[in-house]
Amino acid sequence: MKRKLIVGFLALCSITTACPSVYASTEHYTDSSVTGADSGWSDWDANWADTAADFTKVSLTPGADDTQLNFAWYSEKGDSDATPAVHFGTDKDNLETFEGTAGDVDQDLTGDKAYEYNHVTVTGLEPETTYYYTVEKNGQQTDVCEYKTQKTDTVKMLYVGDPQIGASKGQTQNGAELTNESGAANTAAENDGFSWNRTLNTALSENPDVNFVISAGDQVNKTGEAKEEEYASYLSADALKSLPVATTIGNHDSLNPDYSYHFNNPNNTENGKTAAGGDYYYSYGKGLFIVLNTNNYNVAEHQNTIEEAVKAYPDAKWRIVTIHQDIYGSGLDHSDTDGMILRTQLTPVFDANDIDVVLQGHDHTYSRSKMLYGDGQTHGKYEFSLNADGTDYDWDHATNVDTGDQIALAPEEGDTDAQTALDAFHEDNNCYTIEDVEGNTVTDPQGILYMTANSASGSKYYELLSTQQDYVAARSQNWLPSYSVITMTADSFSIDTYQITDDGKAEAIDDTFTIQKSGTDTSADTTDAAETESDDSAN
Repeated sequence: MKRKLIVGFLALCSITTACPSVYASTEHYTDSSVTGADSGWSDWDANWADTAADFTKVSLTPGADDTQLNFAWYSEKGDSDATPAVHFGTDKDNLETFEGTAGDVDQDLTGDKAYEYNHVTVTGLEPETTYYYTVEKNGQQTDVCEYKTQKTDTVKMLYVGDPQIGASKGQTQNGAELTNESGAANTAAENDGFSWNRTLNTALSENPDVNFVISAGDQVNKTGEAKEEEYASYLSADALKSLPVATTIGNHDSLNPDYSYHFNNPNNTENGKTAAGGDYYYSYGKGLFIVLNTNNYNVAEHQNTIEEAVKAYPDAKWRIVTIHQDIYGSGLDHSDTDGMILRTQLTPVFDANDIDVVLQGHDHTYSRSKMLYGDGQTHGKYEFSLNADGTDYDWDHATNVDTGDQIALAPEEGDTDAQTALDAFHEDNNCYTIEDVEGNTVTDPQGILYMTANSASGSKYYELLSTQQDYVAARSQNWLPSYSVITMTADSFSIDTYQITDDGKAEAIDDTFTIQKSGTDTSADTTDAAETESDDSAN
């Protein structure tokens, strides 16, 4: 009950802090006026005022399965009501109409201007087919856009972390400090939106057959505040007119409903909810994709989502979870503090449900884990509690759920008791076993692969921990935007990761890593994680 009350209260709060106060981003960031000097920055800059003021950009999201496609957009609320309709088909002159739902947007988030959000699902899609679509904004159809489906026996995805449009605030560009004020004055959002667009364009030029994108969260930067210009910048990327993105709720997205207006996620559940929404899942090709809002610390609810998803799609060959917080990462700012806060609770749940891969963000560094599974021992449970005045999480302390003990994440020098408690917290989080495998191709592993994505826009970077953890196989921080390409078939799951140099070239930063399956039964195993942990302890 305690954790549910915390999450419910936060949904009503206006939150301005999102990270432990002892941490800060580095001086490194991607300056779009430099990287885009010869590739469109001047045009982007000239049009920025119009871009920042257009809250009505369309977003595409994967549907419940690969035969569906979800749409969301804003329409201005005036003399005519919203008309949530998408016209879609293979003949641009004879499109089928799909109708959906609409609702009011909180005007506190839009400068008191009235908007309605529109959510529509299109069904009946076939692979390797060219479609066309328009959407209606108050009865007026937009220009026709093209959308191409790809193969579904081989599925190719982009995996990105933390575009976090607006996070470059405070950095210097052309002698001036980037700001995150509202509207066109949010020059940080202008900078980061251009770089996000550049990353997608670069990745797609190398991989034109991508089915969709997986974003591990923090699409935007302002936490608990109005930030429509940041969403406008994010959604203005050229590729997003024809490329669905399965977004994850990050801590910067979590505490306003604007996320739920802009993204029409499939199979939404009542589990893991904050103001932005909760857990959801979908099927694509041979994969089951489960997206958890781990800003809500109620792991029992996340477990319910996983079990519901597995029951809904029992024949999926691959089970992939996306979360924002990196419970197995390698960044200085989060991986040993608020990033791993749910490690002891989520690890046995993932194990019990035969999860193959966990995709993470939050750390603004890149890392790839070794194959990991739980140690079968009993460990503490941790979360973040509210601060003293109830306006934010207390990011400086982890709370033991069972005892209520507060653990200082950055003890003052000389406070030996606090340091002892922190050491015990870190030791308790050594709740994993490293599987003994060799090479970068593994077959039928027992363990789970945990990936952590660096920033896709370069809006903000963090340092790596000075010492690489024993569970990390590879890691990187070169202060450049990056993305991964995932290729999934019935028998293999491969991941390649690239960074984008200042001159626009894509460079590999890690070897290809592949998991292969030899036909092992992957039918649902929804054994209660607590029972599994107890049984393992007895062996």
